[in-house]
Amino acid sequence: MTSAQNEPKRASRTCFLICLILMLLTAAIKVVRYAILCKSYPVGFLVMAAVEILLVLAAEAAFAFDLPVFLLADAVACFVLGFTTNYGPYRPFNIDFYIQMAVAACGFLAGTFLLLKEKKPASAGEVLKALFPVSGMRLTSYRKGVLIRAICIPAALLLFWGGSWITARGHKSMQPEIWCVPSLYDEACSEAGTVEKISYETKAYATDERSLTKDAYVYTPYGYDPEKDYNILYLMHGTGENEATWLVEYQKNTNMIDNLIARGEIEPLIIVTPTFYVENDCADDLDQLTWSFAQELRNDLMPFVESRYSTWAETADEAGFKASRDHRAFAGLSRGAVTTFHSAFMGSLDYISWYGTFSGSRTTGEQLSAAIDAAETADLDIHYHYVSTGSFDFALPQQIKDYQGETALVSRITEGQNSNFDVFPMRYHSMGSWHIALYNFLQKIF
Repeated sequence: MTSAQNEPKRASRTCFLICLILMLLTAAIKVVRYAILCKSYPVGFLVMAAVEILLVLAAEAAFAFDLPVFLLADAVACFVLGFTTNYGPYRPFNIDFYIQMAVAACGFLAGTFLLLKEKKPASAGEVLKALFPVSGMRLTSYRKGVLIRAICIPAALLLFWGGSWITARGHKSMQPEIWCVPSLYDEACSEAGTVEKISYETKAYATDERSLTKDAYVYTPYGYDPEKDYNILYLMHGTGENEATWLVEYQKNTNMIDNLIARGEIEPLIIVTPTFYVENDCADDLDQLTWSFAQELRNDLMPFVESRYSTWAETADEAGFKASRDHRAFAGLSRGAVTTFHSAFMGSLDYISWYGTFSGSRTTGEQLSAAIDAAETADLDIHYHYVSTGSFDFALPQQIKDYQGETALVSRITEGQNSNFDVFPMRYHSMGSWHIALYNFLQKIF
């Protein structure tokens, strides 16, 4: 790649060129890695490819126009992306963002120092002119090309993203979405259901089995009739959250459920949001709670809830729960998704037949197959398993690996038939992603 000919060669330009080459190399490696990782999930690949194109464009602009501020922008962007797409317990698949951050930051500092050294400014105005030498700069054909790319490519990406988001936001009927939930479902509904707090007795199953009281929230639909039978969904939160997360702290989830029911697009249902936390037990190893919750669910929570609310279980005991499993779902976000695998999928398949795991897995295909292909559950149908995550979610790489193992090893789960994996563009490990996931999941179940 050549720059403006007939201009003196300067150390700063050499610095910017080295940064550009290193950004290109790391971007190429990143794109190849995501092409392999997301070969069946093109959204994840396309988003990351677009990000890398923008990072390289900024580095090229720094080189072409002697503007180190573009490298500073790259460094900040890579820091944010590195923080978003990497998390301690997960293998750091996106460590290359931190490498790019270091390259860009070093290029910014070194380039700034060399520019000031070369031009030896004596005043604040001369410093600004040295760092932003656009005025009076000869606009060569190469620089024109860089300028065109730097304007047109980001504009095209922004128009595509914005257009897709606006289109999805404006949809007037229920349909699967990857960009956002249509706005009409997020508005307050005149036929609102009721969310009430309940308390039930259980035990600390992961440790000393002491008796304790825990809370949960129960959503009942508008016009709830205790004489009718309702499907029921158990919905679990993630690390650092609690039983109020889904329905109380994020009102749009409740609005969405109300509107879907009021418009007749899903059947009225009961939703229960418990917590896997147990009075600070296992603070250093929360995975113990993702396994032990199965006992709490089966022995205490389900009997308490389904003896007081009208579900398809004729009796709130083992026989009643097994007979009504087709009318029961369990889903969760982040560590709640891990709990869904460990305590619902692997620990209560005889009670539940619909599953949703959002932004979390940590369960291999081998583990899942070994648990649910056991003799006592091998013949039970799995009606649906819905999986989702954001394109910038740190859980994405491990989720893809685990899901591929699941669909390869568990014969009762088939991609495109009773399972699918959605990747949401531009979303990360946050409720914005899980709100869309719940919207899609409600369309799959019952």
